[in-house]
Amino acid sequence: MCTDCLPAGRDPWLPDRLLRTERDLLMPLLRRTPEEAYELRTACPGWTARQVLAHCGAALVRIVEGRLEEGVFLPEANARDVAEREDWPLGRILDELERGLTEAGPVIAGHEDGRLDAVALGEWVHAGDVREAFGEPGAYCGEALSLALPLLSVTSRKRETPRLVGRLADHAGEVALGNEIEGRPPAVFDGDAATLIRIYAGRPLVRTRYALTGATEEELLIYR
Repeated sequence: MCTDCLPAGRDPWLPDRLLRTERDLLMPLLRRTPEEAYELRTACPGWTARQVLAHCGAALVRIVEGRLEEGVFLPEANARDVAEREDWPLGRILDELERGLTEAGPVIAGHEDGRLDAVALGEWVHAGDVREAFGEPGAYCGEALSLALPLLSVTSRKRETPRLVGRLADHAGEVALGNEIEGRPPAVFDGDAATLIRIYAGRPLVRTRYALTGATEEELLIYR
């Protein structure tokens, strides 16, 4: 993949492709995982795998149904959505998630301002949170990475992070993220793609190995 030449403009259907690809990869894993595993803690403070997935399904179905009142994706609203699903059977949570992964993409594409694109990327990151909790390979990378990286490129510019050139050990080419700042040279990241995702998404960096020059991890966060 030549990530050095990612388009600067928005591809409105990129979130849909990412969500549907992740649906096809993730749902079979979730359907076959024993229910007790859903009580494992994730990288999201205070949330189990079950709660992360409840949040994901709730957020996507809100988009599908147009229930996007002010403050809808703030932590307090997310916590309310999760609490409302505490008594749901696991199967109902998974069904809602699958519906959201299937139906939210076209709605996101229809928002010309692209303000919901980052939600699709966040869903993919949360899938990584669950994979990591389950001890599965491919957390924050895997087959959908080729779709997540260009969406990260666009999101990092919208969230006004500084320009960074990512030299990924496990991918050909370079990733250009963030915005140029006059008088400031681009930061440089050397490491693997999953670690780059962890940095931008604010996930734990324990047991990772990378070099970052010209920026701090805090400056690169896209979810604050």
